[in-house]
Amino acid sequence: MMLRRATSLLLWIGLLSGCSPFSLEEPEASSLVQLELLGKDIWEADLAADPLFATRLGETRGRDRLGDVSPAAWTRRLGQLRGFRERLEAIDRTRLSEPAVINAEFVERLLDDRIADIELGGHRIPITNRAGFHIDFAQLPDITPLDTESDYEAYIARLRAFGPWVEQHIALMRSGLKSGWTLPRVVLEGYDETISAHVVERPEDSRLARPFTQFPDRIEAASRERLTRDGHQAITEVVVPGYRRFLVFMREEYRPGSRETIAASDLPDGRRYYEHRVRHYTTLDLTPEAIHEIGHQEVQRIRAEMETIVTELAFEGSFDDFLTFLRTDPQFVAPTPEALLERAALICKRMDGQLPKLFGRLPEMPYGLQPVPDFIAPKTTTAYYEEPAGDGSRAGMYFLNTHDLPSRPLYELEALSLHEAVPGHHLQLALQQELEQLPRLRRFHGATAFVEGWALYAERLGLEAGFYGDPYSDFGRLTFEMWRACRLVVDTGIHALGWTRQEAIDFMAENTALSLHNITTEIDRYIAWPGQALAYKMGELKIRELRGRAERELGEAFDRRDFHDVVLGSGAVPLDVLERLVRRYIDETKAQS
Repeated sequence: MMLRRATSLLLWIGLLSGCSPFSLEEPEASSLVQLELLGKDIWEADLAADPLFATRLGETRGRDRLGDVSPAAWTRRLGQLRGFRERLEAIDRTRLSEPAVINAEFVERLLDDRIADIELGGHRIPITNRAGFHIDFAQLPDITPLDTESDYEAYIARLRAFGPWVEQHIALMRSGLKSGWTLPRVVLEGYDETISAHVVERPEDSRLARPFTQFPDRIEAASRERLTRDGHQAITEVVVPGYRRFLVFMREEYRPGSRETIAASDLPDGRRYYEHRVRHYTTLDLTPEAIHEIGHQEVQRIRAEMETIVTELAFEGSFDDFLTFLRTDPQFVAPTPEALLERAALICKRMDGQLPKLFGRLPEMPYGLQPVPDFIAPKTTTAYYEEPAGDGSRAGMYFLNTHDLPSRPLYELEALSLHEAVPGHHLQLALQQELEQLPRLRRFHGATAFVEGWALYAERLGLEAGFYGDPYSDFGRLTFEMWRACRLVVDTGIHALGWTRQEAIDFMAENTALSLHNITTEIDRYIAWPGQALAYKMGELKIRELRGRAERELGEAFDRRDFHDVVLGSGAVPLDVLERLVRRYIDETKAQS
């Protein structure tokens, strides 16, 4: 880990991040203790409600269980959240220091969002077109530490718990069918593949059987035989039948009964639900119409920059012809999946060497690169990142989709890799986990607008680190930025302004160089996941706005390493909180100068 150069900056960041600046004997102590106890209780409730989340963090508790998603459990959860909210209201915030106030605001937003989502009915749609409990469960071997016999026994217990878990999810989704809370039917085309891949004839063909093919040396042969037998039996008797029941339910009940409309506003009380999702994902009090207009403005600005590159390349043809050229010319297609992964790895290592020029503090946790698993690759996005285990037992991972190589053009790879790995998701999320001064609730939760806004901002940082020297790669950077600007237009267009699916596809195709396969996949993602796509551009715009303000006001005193350390030094905070932190950094730096 690299140390910050200015001790005063280090101390200041520590204060803003949550270190208590007073002793428990002072008057503020009572309010602070109440807030800290509340945060710990919410954290413990999160781990109890979602044992898979606990496992991803490296926790051993609940390692033999799956979560309870029954109607009774949701009723209990809502009551518990309301109780937490009442406890928060009873805390006198006027007695809290500024960092503690930030913690209180974080808890308030977290609780209000969760309560609203359950009250409105969003929990009745527990899957999207690219994610769901059945996909999370299939990745159990990837997140479960298996070092001892008891670890394996807990793993097998989870395999046996899958059957009741499936039934609970089916019951929840049936309640959605009855109340009008379903996914749009159009996004469920091809969904069977994410389920049928796990309906295998032999238990050893299941990816959930992988742990039984390679045991730690400490487990003796007799125990290996017993554990393998029990594991295969659980897969045969519980896991495969569970996936089969879910497949039949999706084919015969859910998809035929799902809604034909695509807008979130078409759900019960849908306009209010979409506005809630907009606030949740952007942390801003903006209407869908206002965000729609911001999107159009950004599209126009970025389009002008893209056309400048086309002109500089002396391309003969229209802008649409250039997009067609990019989508069809074989020079932009990796010959093999391995070649795509190798190119991405080289980009990441090049950026690793540039990071000290951009940041004063770097995370200690490394990251790796893997292809997206085959069973979800056709339905998921171009790439994604999984953060490290909270106990340091598992590195961060950049997953790159190698399915359908012509839809993964090489000119996009620099921007994509900087977004998912460094200086994007891995650097920010791994560093956040290592901010020991933060409450655990803030180290492992955060505002999507910050997380995705930072990753988009990180793509642009490549310009300062010597990337995008090839004009096609720079066009790829711009088409990625355009992609996120288009999201502001199409997400709000679909869910609030009456756009059709085809209108959204056409708008993306006219303004980006994304492959048509990627565009269609992305539009279906926005339809199935209202509001999430707004986080990227709205977050990036705020970070860029704050950097511009710091550069103007500080002049020669501005240091991008200090600025980045301030932005990242308090975790993924809401954008209004980030603005306050940067404002204080500017004032403190002026005073020191």
